[in-house]
Amino acid sequence: MAKKLFIETLGCAMNVRDSEHMIAELNQKEPYELTEELSEADLIIINTCSVREKPVAKLFSEIGVFNKYKKAGAKIGVTGCTASHLGADIIKRAPAVDFVLGARNVSKITEVVDKKHAVEVSTDFDESTYAFGEYRSNPFKAMVNISIGCDKSCTFCIVPATRGDEISIPSELIVQEIKKAVATGAKEVMLLGQNVNNYGRRFAAEERCDFTQLLRKISQIEGLERIRFTSPHPLHMDDAFIQEFASNPKICKQIHVPLQSGSTSLLKEMKRGYTKENFINRCEKIRMLCPEATISTDVIVGFPGESDTDFEETMEVLEKVRFEQMFSFKYSPRPHTEAAEFDNQIDNALSGARLTRLQARHTEILDEIMDAQLGAVHQVYFDELKPNGRVSGRSDDGKLFFVQGSEELLGKIVAVKVTKTSRGALDGEILQKVQ
Repeated sequence: MAKKLFIETLGCAMNVRDSEHMIAELNQKEPYELTEELSEADLIIINTCSVREKPVAKLFSEIGVFNKYKKAGAKIGVTGCTASHLGADIIKRAPAVDFVLGARNVSKITEVVDKKHAVEVSTDFDESTYAFGEYRSNPFKAMVNISIGCDKSCTFCIVPATRGDEISIPSELIVQEIKKAVATGAKEVMLLGQNVNNYGRRFAAEERCDFTQLLRKISQIEGLERIRFTSPHPLHMDDAFIQEFASNPKICKQIHVPLQSGSTSLLKEMKRGYTKENFINRCEKIRMLCPEATISTDVIVGFPGESDTDFEETMEVLEKVRFEQMFSFKYSPRPHTEAAEFDNQIDNALSGARLTRLQARHTEILDEIMDAQLGAVHQVYFDELKPNGRVSGRSDDGKLFFVQGSEELLGKIVAVKVTKTSRGALDGEILQKVQ
């Protein structure tokens, strides 16, 4: 009889993929059945994020709740980025935790699961050539890691301390993994890395392949129709990369370009490696070569030392680029980062007021963008059933669509006309008969 596994995944797409890897590895050891009922689980895993402050605070609250409601004998494991930076302290603070597994140690899940109070959090461990077992939560699309770790030294970011130095996964392994996914029904792949377009920076074995070359290799895979990736870094968006993005028909015309701040002086303090002018130039190049592309971004408001002038420069970039999507947050000091020690921290109320203004303006821009979609026709790849006889999917440029339909739509790319717009998604009607 299969044991039952409850897994809660916090944070980014890389964490989602790490959870899938852990499920696959556990199932190679003994069968596990996923459950959403905590009280049924024999094994409970919290796969954590530590990019911002709230997920860390949430962790210990969750451990307390899970320990209270778990069945007798059930194990609790903490994995991911918070596990990496807190390590054995998690067990000291919460003795109910049975094991701690860092974000760079996912392949060791079967080693620690039966070892009371095991702690494996080395950020020097190299999993780049490890072939994980097969498991995907959605058979119609695949998430595939192309690198692990990060070589950047952004002063606000804890990721290099939790995921270690950047190393690229061999292109042959990546291609093999995608081919397996395509063979079982996936038409779309999402390539994952902290800085995907820095791919090729370092390999465990001898190989010469950069990100643009990797995209060309992947696009040769028969049966794969759509390629997405996250997140690229503005510093590595050279003309060859942008040209490939614009001209390769398999690459979806949706790109994430993390701004963080529109102020060149703050970007220097953040150690981002580019200026406001560089950033705008890259976005203009994308718009020129690929007018249909959508551009999303990340913005930090209230970074130490941010003046009114610095913030206005961020607002200026928003007006110039008109991002189709924006993930924006107040600066949160993180352990193991330089900026946490800066003595010019910004008042929380001021940061909050700036964030409110930024988000309000972006909401206006987004409403204009989405309202203009009424009547437009998109090719939509449907991959998920929703309640009330609806199916969801995304257009080539990343817009979320809902239509009335059934499972016959899953795994299909069909023409859809927009009949209703909203800020976060579009409703549509299918214009062609589904084959």
